[in-house]
Amino acid sequence: MIVKICGITNPEDAAAAIAGGATAIGFNFYQPSPRYIMPEWAARIVTPPGVRRVGVFVNEPRETVERIVLLANLDVAQLHGDETQSEYPAGTTVWKAMRVTGGFDFGAYRNDRAEALLLDGPAGDFYGGAGQAFDWYLAAAASCRVIVAGGLDASNVAAAVALAHPWGVDACSRIESAPGKKDHKKMNDFLQAAREALHL
Repeated sequence: MIVKICGITNPEDAAAAIAGGATAIGFNFYQPSPRYIMPEWAARIVTPPGVRRVGVFVNEPRETVERIVLLANLDVAQLHGDETQSEYPAGTTVWKAMRVTGGFDFGAYRNDRAEALLLDGPAGDFYGGAGQAFDWYLAAAASCRVIVAGGLDASNVAAAVALAHPWGVDACSRIESAPGKKDHKKMNDFLQAAREALHL
């Protein structure tokens, strides 16, 4: 099971997330994002064994993703763009991020080699999440592992888990005091609620 804190930009937030029970932390390598972190800085943020290091990418060339995976010591490449399976990085676990709408077709991803689909809410013309939830019940139709993201915090993660039956959950903007800076109380409350909901 995955409980992920995304948009980590500094060692203090990473340490607090891990102390609170996060099983994965995410680094955003999409430069237009207010949560962007240079790969060299992410590499300096130390994590213990068992906590997965996830890099968020948007339409980067496969070679670039593979280089950053090595540089930042990543365990997972989370792809938020228009990447197809043929463009997935070699030798790296992939989570494919998708925006979920009412007409979303999980069948198109039945044979996808990604370890999981990360399901996010609507974001308009922007890539990545926008802190908006989707209809979590739709996720229950997936025949693969799913991670629910988008608009999650302590107040609603239990409901999301109950409806979606996910492999994991992912929070970012609703547990921040400012973009790229976590509110440690909100984050800890989310982590506690998420772990209880997932029976971790």
